[in-house]
Amino acid sequence: MPSNEVWQLKAACLEAEPDLFFPEEGESSAPAKRICAQCLVRTECLDYALTKREPYGVFGGLSEGERTRLLSRHAAAQKGHVDVA
Repeated sequence: MPSNEVWQLKAACLEAEPDLFFPEEGESSAPAKRICAQCLVRTECLDYALTKREPYGVFGGLSEGERTRLLSRHAAAQKGHVDVA
């Protein structure tokens, strides 16, 4: 494992069912998010997903849609146009 991903060895999801983190359309992501909420490396996981632009799954406690909105708000803030919605 590359040294920049050693944090994954400390992830709370390591022993969890992987399917929880990739729910099918209409399934809840809440079980995965509960695991993420207790994870010691949640920030590192979210940073990884945002950097890699992970298109699917729950990473760092956020779904793909939530990560997309976060990135959009960040991009808008960088341009000086903060969307309040």
